[in-house]
Amino acid sequence: MEARQRAGSEEEVTPMSTTGLEVTSGYAAPQSGIKVSNLCLLLDMLHYLYLIIHIPVSNLRILDMLRYLCLLRDCDSYRYNNIIHVLVINFNMLLFVIKWITFRFIIRLAIGSSSLVPSPRPDRVRPPTRQPATVPRARSDPPPASTLMSTASADGDGASSAGAAPAGRRIPPASSMPWVRNLRRFVGTGAGLGSEALMELETKRILLEIFKERQRKSAEAGSIPSFYKKKPEDGSISNRVQRLAKYRFLKKQSELLLNADDLDAMWVCLRENCVIDDVTGSEKMNYEDFCHIATVCTEQIGQKCKRFFSPSNFMKFEKDDSGRIAILPFYLYVMRTVSLTQARIDMSELDEDSDGFLQPHEMEAYIRGLIPNLAQLRDMPSAFVQMYCRIAARKFFFFCDPHRRGKACIKKVLLSNCLQELMELHQESEEEVTDTEQAENWFSLTSAQRICDMFLALDKDTNGTLSKQELKEYADGTLTEIFIERVFDEHVRRSKVGGGNSREMDFESFLDFVLALENKDTPEGLTYLFRCLDLNGRGFLTTADIHTLFRDVHQKWIEGGNYELCIEDVRDEIWDMVKPADPLRIALTDLLSCKQGGTIASMLIDVRGFWAHDNRENLLQEEEEQVEEA
Repeated sequence: MEARQRAGSEEEVTPMSTTGLEVTSGYAAPQSGIKVSNLCLLLDMLHYLYLIIHIPVSNLRILDMLRYLCLLRDCDSYRYNNIIHVLVINFNMLLFVIKWITFRFIIRLAIGSSSLVPSPRPDRVRPPTRQPATVPRARSDPPPASTLMSTASADGDGASSAGAAPAGRRIPPASSMPWVRNLRRFVGTGAGLGSEALMELETKRILLEIFKERQRKSAEAGSIPSFYKKKPEDGSISNRVQRLAKYRFLKKQSELLLNADDLDAMWVCLRENCVIDDVTGSEKMNYEDFCHIATVCTEQIGQKCKRFFSPSNFMKFEKDDSGRIAILPFYLYVMRTVSLTQARIDMSELDEDSDGFLQPHEMEAYIRGLIPNLAQLRDMPSAFVQMYCRIAARKFFFFCDPHRRGKACIKKVLLSNCLQELMELHQESEEEVTDTEQAENWFSLTSAQRICDMFLALDKDTNGTLSKQELKEYADGTLTEIFIERVFDEHVRRSKVGGGNSREMDFESFLDFVLALENKDTPEGLTYLFRCLDLNGRGFLTTADIHTLFRDVHQKWIEGGNYELCIEDVRDEIWDMVKPADPLRIALTDLLSCKQGGTIASMLIDVRGFWAHDNRENLLQEEEEQVEEA
């Protein structure tokens, strides 16, 4: 009786041979009263946890994986999906719920729940393999031990799972389970991900390609530096952050500067702690006095003045036999340093793109802000302020922008003589200053009015520009015609109003023209004039060029009633004055090195300049007599 019952139970778990099919993957559908091994499902869940822990995925990918698992398992999917939608809020909460779900699965497996057992899938079956002929056994005979051993798990779980699984039942490995293969394919390819996850993967791929492309270009380019960096757009976040950072930095630097009261207090400390020289009567201090004054100034003014009293600053000044320096040069050094630093801060505030350069309208705004503080410009009419700013700013660009790029470097502006000349207008002169002395300073109000009057006098047709015929009247018509032609060819742009090849000189070009003629001895003025003298644009002058240029001067010289000149003698004299490196040509470097380039240029473009050179001895004697009389 017991043998029959045992045989009946064995018959129930034997695969159905009537259908001709055998299940090779997944779990078989549970028969009535039969439960699947809890150990197999436990290993299944542990394998899934291993995938969750060891595969780096985002919250969204974990969400899709759990959804996939719930739909595949078909276990309370509605309830789990509601929980999963809440899990996206916090990743830590998601991990906690994963542990909770796993623990519940294990508890249900422990109590033998059959609701978690997946149903067999018809697409996972295969035709049975041909079995070798065997001797039919009696219904009551038990299966041989070799059959039980051959049906053990192929993953090495045969010994442990043989007792838990029914006899004759093959336990597939975890890698052959359908949902495991689907999950691996799901994680590896990214299929089924949401739009955000796909966007994240695509972004990472694009960034990786960009990084590899830059590495490849850097390897090909070697050590070639980058000459261009795109500036942030106006109104962008980076532009706003940059402007805010610049504002805070400049404000901090302004707070570290000495104000007028601090400078007065420093001057008092210097005079109270100095020593008067018995020979010269000047106020001096040695290094011990220097250190003592530093301590006193630090106590009265603060740490702002400490940087001026360094040993390196003391060694910059000329010392007498006793190792003492004069206090006046030191004080002037402090004042100039503070003034230049303040000027740099003011210019940097006006530098809109923060590239270290000032454009014309920015330089005009800086000069406009200085006018109320300049003693000699306080009485300027308000209607003339804009014109004055244009005239003053043009000199900065003439000397600090030699390549005519339309922007002047702030460092060059601070180190140029133009700023020092402008700052001279701070001083209030008690003595009467003649018009000639005021005209020597380009930034004086007298000089600016003189230039405006000159331009208006030359502009006969009052169209705001000068033609060649109008410019010939400059300096009483002493300039040669060939020089006027070359000025229009090299430094005047074509007019958009007139037709053909007509050119008109605007006010800015006229200012450059006047600055070049009044500063012929400077490198900037001589460069301007050399481009006009170089008739063929070859970068040097030959004897033929000198002969052509001086021919017009000779004609005006004869028309003025002077004696006859030999052009060849003047040419040889110019060659002797320059002494060029190449005896057949004169380059710009030769004119700059001979220290007489301005005189030579005047001889070739202006008959009055040649007359001054021809009568230089008489003029020198007259100047000496005037000095003696004074």
